[in-house]
Amino acid sequence: MRIPTITKNLLIINVLAFLAMMVLQRFGINLNDICGLHFFLAPDFQVYQLVTYMFMHAGWQHIIFNMFALWMFGCVVERVWGPKKFLFYYIFTGVGAGILQEIVQFAQLYYMASEQLPAFSFSDIFEVAHNSSEVLNQWTTVGASGAVYAILLAFGMIFPEERIFIFPLPIPIKAKWFVVGYVVIELFSALSTPGDSVAHFAHLGGMLFGFLLIRYWYRHPSVDSSQMYGRSSGEHLFNNLRSRWEQHQNRKTENYRDSQTSTQTSTHESDWEYNARQAKEQDEVDRILDKIRKSGYDSLTTEEKQKLFNQSNRK
Repeated sequence: MRIPTITKNLLIINVLAFLAMMVLQRFGINLNDICGLHFFLAPDFQVYQLVTYMFMHAGWQHIIFNMFALWMFGCVVERVWGPKKFLFYYIFTGVGAGILQEIVQFAQLYYMASEQLPAFSFSDIFEVAHNSSEVLNQWTTVGASGAVYAILLAFGMIFPEERIFIFPLPIPIKAKWFVVGYVVIELFSALSTPGDSVAHFAHLGGMLFGFLLIRYWYRHPSVDSSQMYGRSSGEHLFNNLRSRWEQHQNRKTENYRDSQTSTQTSTHESDWEYNARQAKEQDEVDRILDKIRKSGYDSLTTEEKQKLFNQSNRK
């Protein structure tokens, strides 16, 4: 399956930025320190870091996980929304994740100062930040996780009932429960391990801003709501994937049946009988396609699905 334009370019940019970071490290240049998102009261903070941080990564495991999720879910969401809307969503949620991370870090600094300094007040926070500049410069956030988690949320909101396999679970789960599970895990991790190096609140921030944006689009649609969420195109994509899988499972059996039918037809059927049989089969296929248009693919019976696949294989 061809990777859509924006998803492909995002993958390329992230990989190139990571390789550049690895190479420049050998020359004593820390690209993550330059492009990573610093705390806004730290001396090294720059506004542009709210965008550049989401293209930087801390290590191989970090970038591999993010790029795999971007490829897996980004391809589908971009095909549903189109490149412009998908790119805006990606940048918006990535910036939103960074903003929430900044807010959480500010709250963390305020809490630490109020615990350690007597008679501490809110107006003292800037003096504390100035005196702690070296420490605050180390509060650096990198990674596309905020935007990637937002794409995961979008997938779950567009296809809530779609079942997906997630290792190591032995059974498929619905996308909506997969998203809810991720939110619970991230929230629990953020509250139980506040001092770790993972920006859990940035992940949640990306999902929060993604949810708000999708809800805004839903309430203020610039086009028809079915086009906005792309149900028809999205369902068509999944129907194609499902069709290919079931065709693969039944290929050997169908090849045998087709060869038997071809032999019998060439031996026993006249032209009139053959044309009559073809017309009857086409009427049945038309009926099945009409049923899909009215009620969706899942409304078909197993026999109807089989007939549709058989006809597709013959063509």
